[in-house]
Amino acid sequence: LRSATMGRECWDCERYLDRGCYSNNQWRKGDGGSRCRDCINGSYYRCNECHRTFRTANERNMHMQTHRPRNVACPVCGDQRFKSGANAVQHVESGFCRGCRGQENARNQIYEFAKRQGVMHHYMDIPQLTYGDYDDGGVPDFPYHCPQCSVSFRQLSQLLQHQDQKHNNHRMLTY
Repeated sequence: LRSATMGRECWDCERYLDRGCYSNNQWRKGDGGSRCRDCINGSYYRCNECHRTFRTANERNMHMQTHRPRNVACPVCGDQRFKSGANAVQHVESGFCRGCRGQENARNQIYEFAKRQGVMHHYMDIPQLTYGDYDDGGVPDFPYHCPQCSVSFRQLSQLLQHQDQKHNNHRMLTY
């Protein structure tokens, strides 16, 4: 049995905390109305869906993916079971998509698909041919990059996930 003089549950974050975690003003509000210093100062980030609390905005943003519907389809096989475009592309890149077997085959197909999408050109390092050069048809080691922060990626799914989580760009690539 918990004693009200020892501590109480914060109205915002629902953590049971000692008296010292509350200002005098908040403590006087009593059970059911007191907010801890962390919540008042914005030190905790709350999920609006399930009300869990997180220490950083990034942790909360990562958690928010669990609440997304599985309504994104694979661009190759059409399976509609993914929560984001990054998840669907990751499925193809794995080499287990029934429409594009094998990791290297999938990597090549995704690269060629992305090259054909005009919106993708500023996210890609596409080799430019110059006199005397030739294109060997392979995929560069790190063909994708983030124009906002200049980070390079080997897989398109990594870029999509980065854009989603770091720059809040959920619909970078539509197919």
